[in-house]
Amino acid sequence: MHFYRHILRSHIGPFFFSFFTVMFIFLLQYIMKYIDQFVGKGLSGWVIAELMVLNLAWMVVLAVPMAVLVATLMAFGGMSSSNEITAMKASGMSLYAMIAPVVVLALALTYFMIRFNNDVLPEANHMAKTLLIDIRQKKPTFTLQPGIFSDDISGYSILVTKTFVGSNDLEGLTIYDFTNPNLNVVVTGERGTVSFTPDHRHLIMDLTNGEIHQVGIQDKNSYRRMRFEKHRIIMNVEGFDFERSDEERYSRGDRELSTQAMMRDVDSIRGLNNDALRQLDIIASQPSIPDVPSATNAQPIYFQAAQPTAVQRALVKANSILNVINSQVVYFKDNEDHIDAYLVEINKKYSIPFACLVFVFVGAPLGIMARKGTFGIAATLSIGFFLLYWSCLIGGEKFAKRGLMSPWLGMWIANIILAVFGAYLTVRMGQENPYIRWEGFRRFIPKFLRSPEPPEEENL
Repeated sequence: MHFYRHILRSHIGPFFFSFFTVMFIFLLQYIMKYIDQFVGKGLSGWVIAELMVLNLAWMVVLAVPMAVLVATLMAFGGMSSSNEITAMKASGMSLYAMIAPVVVLALALTYFMIRFNNDVLPEANHMAKTLLIDIRQKKPTFTLQPGIFSDDISGYSILVTKTFVGSNDLEGLTIYDFTNPNLNVVVTGERGTVSFTPDHRHLIMDLTNGEIHQVGIQDKNSYRRMRFEKHRIIMNVEGFDFERSDEERYSRGDRELSTQAMMRDVDSIRGLNNDALRQLDIIASQPSIPDVPSATNAQPIYFQAAQPTAVQRALVKANSILNVINSQVVYFKDNEDHIDAYLVEINKKYSIPFACLVFVFVGAPLGIMARKGTFGIAATLSIGFFLLYWSCLIGGEKFAKRGLMSPWLGMWIANIILAVFGAYLTVRMGQENPYIRWEGFRRFIPKFLRSPEPPEEENL
């Protein structure tokens, strides 16, 4: 038990270090991608922080398997460099016994991530999508620049000649009011102030020493001019205040549903496809060509008159049936695409957590062979496996959604490849042979790519 506790202590520290490092990289990448949607909209820090926290869910799903691989490489690489692996083997402890506590920890992480993917991730994705839509709908903070017309408020065009930093005072205002379809209204003022109502639904402009000019749209002769010392204009504005939407306002996509919910949708869609197939069977069982009177010597004139009409009716009915069949086929294909998309997400919820277990069998033997326990060495060795894993995962997802590969195989092929490779490395290391003999793979390499074999020495 002392050895097991020591192995787990060597593993847990690098796991948390690599986990938070990967999470920081993901978070920084997300901020750089969406920073343009946050700047200049007057959002509070709490709203931005909430969006970041909600997006941490999908980052956790990707970071945990990565952290397992890096931590396993660091733990076993460090123990190998300090000859602890040699000491354990000398005491009679096999490689499989050394990996056993890490495997148990990986199984616990796999179970936790499966529950996380089904219970936490869908809700976090839906809340993040709703919040991001609300942020996108919010208009930028209302600003007025000297000498430039502002059309941010619907129905008004505002021009000012001078603004004052740190205050809402304005000078030289000209406001074009287009809210009345029967009048063109122009309001001018020497000075003024601008402010919002507490609910941010109205903009208030208080003007001093100005004029109001009104001209009729239909009757150009109806012109009015009014002078004022003080005048207040209240404008209706929408979108300048951040408003939260109901979470159930937007429909949920496949990444916002649990496995149980997606399986219910899959069963429902399959029921619709069965109904479509029954409709096609009914159409196929119906006669597609109307009866044409048979030609006899006694009725040649009737046949000649009826034949063109019957042929036209047959063509019309055949075209109608063909259109129905084509529409049913398109409907059936669209439903199958939805089923494949759901099955891909269902398998993904289990394949990515299972990678925690696969990476243990890859990282442990590689760490012992590397004999280095630093983060730099572990990260360097992990990059290749990360690229292989995610390229297989993304490629399998695309092939599965296009119907070129089954959803199960598309989402599990990366785990299968790395599991075979990890099992091979683990068995080789368990046989006390840390070196991989590549001679057995020579037969799979084309002859023109093989390196020449050294000539055999002649016995003198």
